[in-house]
Amino acid sequence: MAPSHPDVWLFSYGTLRQLDVQRSLFGRALEGHSDVLRGYTVSPLRITDADVIAKSGTADHTVVHATGDPTDCVSGIVYHITQAELAAADAYEVADCKRVAVRLGSGLDAFAYVDARGSDARR
Repeated sequence: MAPSHPDVWLFSYGTLRQLDVQRSLFGRALEGHSDVLRGYTVSPLRITDADVIAKSGTADHTVVHATGDPTDCVSGIVYHITQAELAAADAYEVADCKRVAVRLGSGLDAFAYVDARGSDARR
């Protein structure tokens, strides 16, 4: 018998909060609750991937990057999702983003998509 893979928490501050994106990716509307990601700030991100633009309805997205300053804070929603849904979210996110493990303001351990481009991308 294969080991079971527990569900995970995913923190979203951007388009993964949109109902149409959730239905397109996961086949359902996700239920979540508000939380915060400390030590990060939000920056604009221009998307060029046609599939992502079609699903989200816009090329103007956001991405978070670590600042190391605990007073910086990003508000969002944390969702309880399956491993298969996490894989679908990974496929949706563009190369400018990477999934990392984070601890949210509530103390919950979750995944979040952060800037994969390095500090030079924000200058």
